Amino acid sequence: MTVMHGNDDTGAPGRDGAAGTQGADGSARRLAAVEERLAQLEDEREITRLIASYGPLADSAEADSVAALWEPDGVYDVEGWLMTGRAEIAAMVGSERHGQWISGGCAHVVGPPRVAVTGDEAVAVCHSLMVVHGESGFTVHRATANHWRLHRSSAGWLVTYRTNRVLDGRPESPRLLASGFESGT
Repeated sequence: MTVMHGNDDTGAPGRDGAAGTQGADGSARRLAAVEERLAQLEDEREITRLIASYGPLADSAEADSVAALWEPDGVYDVEGWLMTGRAEIAAMVGSERHGQWISGGCAHVVGPPRVAVTGDEAVAVCHSLMVVHGESGFTVHRATANHWRLHRSSAGWLVTYRTNRVLDGRPESPRLLASGFESGT
């Protein structure tokens, strides 16, 4: 984290409280800079909340609510199982197999995402765990790398493409996580 001292090029005061450019122009620049920072934080928070809602919705078999996290033609790519569109995503959550996981005791735990927003597009990466209950208690069934692409629509942020890959030593999985840092943000 960079700690600013004094003024930046916006005329906004630095974190040490030093005054920036004075006058109406300086105030307008400072206000615009604060509004831009606030909008960025609001976008990141909305995306983080969307991603965090996946596990609880999936584990409570809310198939339509899970599917509504995606664009109508959004894609969910899980280890070679490509679901395209909300109907296919909802069908996975509503499937008999998914119901068996839930009735046996299951938690889809999604870690905090690293979010990068550029205009109306965003990329987020995170880990997820599928924890299942068995005879000897709870165990991690799988750990995955997650890459989310999102788009801001009139309804807010929605997933356009989510890719999951198991973290089992294959090089593809860590590369998927690293790809969330490629934009330099």
